Amino acid sequence: MREAVIPPLGTLTDRVQLRRKVATSEDEGGTLAVYSPIATVWARVRQLSARQDFAEDARGQTITHSVVLRFRTDLKPGDRVLYRGRDLDIEALGDVNGRRAYLGCQCVERAVTG
Repeated sequence: MREAVIPPLGTLTDRVQLRRKVATSEDEGGTLAVYSPIATVWARVRQLSARQDFAEDARGQTITHSVVLRFRTDLKPGDRVLYRGRDLDIEALGDVNGRRAYLGCQCVERAVTG
């Protein structure tokens, strides 16, 4: 995971919603992933990179983001961050400076373009 920078005071200016992935069973026997809201918090969201890729027989785009927020213990990989109507999947997270003050999340946004 890329080293997250400790944010200066007052830079957590993006309002985001944290969502937990919950697997529910379907009547046909499969499972369905549903994301339920956990909390709405202040964070700092920065886009890191973007690339074009092919997934599931379609052209797509993968955009990576760095999300820094106040430290919390209830997030894990697989959860989501909702930022300006866009779903960012959390792939990795960790304590930014070892003092349990800030949590750095490496997130990925995937979109189908054609």
